Amino acid sequence: MASAEELEEIAARINNWGRWGDDDQLGTLNLVTPPVRRAAAACVRTGHAFPLALPLSGDGVQTGLVPGRFNPIRTMVQINEPLGDWGTASSDDIAVLALQGATHWDGLAHVSWKGRLYNGYDAATVTAAGALRLGIHHVGALATRGVLLDVALALGVDALEPGYPITAADLDAAEDLARVSVRAGDAVLVRTGHMVHLRRGDKLAFLYPSPGLGTSTPAWFRARDVAAVATDTLVFECYPYEDMAMAIPVHRLDIVEMGMTQGQNFDLDALAGACADDGRYDFVLEASPLPFVNACGAPVAPVALR
Repeated sequence: MASAEELEEIAARINNWGRWGDDDQLGTLNLVTPPVRRAAAACVRTGHAFPLALPLSGDGVQTGLVPGRFNPIRTMVQINEPLGDWGTASSDDIAVLALQGATHWDGLAHVSWKGRLYNGYDAATVTAAGALRLGIHHVGALATRGVLLDVALALGVDALEPGYPITAADLDAAEDLARVSVRAGDAVLVRTGHMVHLRRGDKLAFLYPSPGLGTSTPAWFRARDVAAVATDTLVFECYPYEDMAMAIPVHRLDIVEMGMTQGQNFDLDALAGACADDGRYDFVLEASPLPFVNACGAPVAPVALR
């Protein structure tokens, strides 16, 4: 647990404001360069693909306890509508969904601290029209080397204890297990094993309490210049938070200070099984968000290609 003073020291140490210019809207995704992508291609050896998204359905992860977040609503607007006299017909459907309701990326406009967003933008630039700065549509393509850090396996458990705060030392242990060095431009996927509760149908247990990243981890990611981080939990960081005097402290450090895109509800279990079987924990990750203009986050259907 970090004190308020320690959090401010961490924030100052990892801060990326101005690093890529005063007008930057990508943050650490600037680290995903063409050479990084070319190097990532070497991770594809078997050609096996692992989808990492939860199904988009009315029976999703949301329980109604998080204000404004609900499971997708899908309905038909056209059913076998004849197209002229040729015998052909078409069917269409529409959906209403919370952009951060299922597997998603948090954009850099998602969180502010004391009236400021990443890179010093005024939080007032988020209006009823959306995020006029740092909208998720600026991300475009998010494809890079992915690295799975299976913290649960590294700590010798099927799933971390509910509420467990993952430490920098835990990430070191998972990196050692993977026998791979996290490097600049990587997207890191952190597995806690907490998805087991969702598979059992216990959505409340999946929500709370939840293991997740603790306040020592942002500096770990900053030291390695990680481009993006995602977890297999709904909250991303441990919940209850390490210090309940501050809401979502890891969100603040990752998003506001570092400008690091972060994701939640990534289904990592099948991928983890394959990685454990052959000992390879790196892969190509294609995880481009849906480009909703001025959105603070967006759904994603990530795929790990090994």
